[in-house]
Amino acid sequence: MSDQIAGLPELRGDCARCFGLCCVALPFARSADFALDKPAGKPCPNLGGDHRCGVHAELRPRGFTGCTVYDCFGAGQKVSQVTFGGQDWRSGPPEHARRMFDAFPVVRQLHELLWYLTEALGLPAAGPVHPGLRRALEQTERLTRLRPEELAALDVAAHRQEVNTLLLRTSELVRADARARTKGKGKDRRGADLIGARLRGADLRGASLRGACLIAADLTGADLRAADMIGADLRDADLTDADLTGAFFLTQPQVDAARGGAVTRLPASVTRPAHWTPAT
Repeated sequence: MSDQIAGLPELRGDCARCFGLCCVALPFARSADFALDKPAGKPCPNLGGDHRCGVHAELRPRGFTGCTVYDCFGAGQKVSQVTFGGQDWRSGPPEHARRMFDAFPVVRQLHELLWYLTEALGLPAAGPVHPGLRRALEQTERLTRLRPEELAALDVAAHRQEVNTLLLRTSELVRADARARTKGKGKDRRGADLIGARLRGADLRGASLRGACLIAADLTGADLRAADMIGADLRDADLTDADLTGAFFLTQPQVDAARGGAVTRLPASVTRPAHWTPAT
């Protein structure tokens, strides 16, 4: 699973091949995550003429933590280089820029689904649904290559729901396999309100944490092996000494939003954030 994801650079943001779309197309709201308000379609004042961030090395101290935990899953370069054939949003009329900015969030959602589907196909326990997952992967990839006007008309929510049915079944199969190996562990905590929860050392092997709110939760030393992490809010959660080996549907933005230590164990599909205590 981890090698399958790690070997797909097209599902990771490549700013060098993007026209700074996340810094223009998306809105910012002044908050703990962003130091200023910015409407959708207006370039961030920190964006340079080369489409690179002028304060990238200082985003956190300057109040732009939200930028450090964002990932387009490769949608930026897909829209820039494929959908619009390498034509810069600055180089055409306003309508050209608007179409590009409208396409970007749609493709971003589709690329996130590609990430989950690719990971699911690497989970042996999900074998019974692999044929359906492959079809969904192929269909989703085709959708990412639609023309701008077709992307604008796409019912992304309906497609997400179809894919989610397969991902739910994947989760059930993987966690059932984990429960068989952990004597029945693996509670269903989908959508649970666990803000600030004291889960130090908790045995969460095979648990479903889909959509759970774990903001500022203490997960120090928790065992999260084979846990379903899709959509879990890990902002400021403490993962010091936690074991997430084999945790699935865990994305880089989730990990970047959390806190961790030198021995926090992560799946190979994500990288250790630079702001964490480095591994020894």
